[in-house]
Amino acid sequence: MTAVVLAATLAGCGEDGPRDGATDGARDDGTRRGSVLPGASEAGRPNSAAGTGSSGWTGGFANPTRVPGIGDRMWAKVPREARQVVTVHGEGPDSPDATVRLYTRKQSTWTREHTWPAHNGRKGWTPNHRENDKRSPVGVFTLSDAGGLLPDPGSALPYEHNEAFTPPSYWPDAKRNDFDHVIAVDYNRVRGTTPLDPTRPRGQSKGGGIWLHLDHGYGTSGCVSLPREAIVSLLRTLDPADHPVVVMGDKKTLSR
Repeated sequence: MTAVVLAATLAGCGEDGPRDGATDGARDDGTRRGSVLPGASEAGRPNSAAGTGSSGWTGGFANPTRVPGIGDRMWAKVPREARQVVTVHGEGPDSPDATVRLYTRKQSTWTREHTWPAHNGRKGWTPNHRENDKRSPVGVFTLSDAGGLLPDPGSALPYEHNEAFTPPSYWPDAKRNDFDHVIAVDYNRVRGTTPLDPTRPRGQSKGGGIWLHLDHGYGTSGCVSLPREAIVSLLRTLDPADHPVVVMGDKKTLSR
């Protein structure tokens, strides 16, 4: 039963053989229960903090009412109520290397809390995923559910501790701990369910199972992988009451 559940779900951050390679995703044009779509904010309107002109990537806070590196078009998709934003800035459209940052908002001011190295899909990024394309989805997505093979480290998000997160036995040793802890990206999935839920509202051909999970040192099948301390920190920090979202893509696309 465990193998069946994980295999069904890991058309996401999984592996289709002894190498890195299952499927991750497709564009989510109509998920249920309020998922943030690549073309609109969760509230269906621009973020009130969105300002004028492109913020570009400055690496700093040219405008403290904006998260740096996010341009007008992408910023307009961030829900007004979001007070926690995780950014994933990929080095390039075809690169597996990325940097993850956590920002929090108090009143109208955003503050960077953490920065970590990361990896994304081994073939880079795309705004229109297909199953097994080995690219990570570009967009703004809510973060609502978590889980893992290891016990809950103190997550504020709903957390499912389940042995079904055990990677297949044929995976290489480097990936045996990938799913010790995961955070589901609400991309072609039903919010409020375990990350293991294989339901794909837009169809299996558009992929799914996009997670933030532990890093194994190289590109993924479409998920975003981070150091263990980063995943634990995010689990302990991201709070449903603060409406956390992830803004993810290559630097150039996110800056538009």
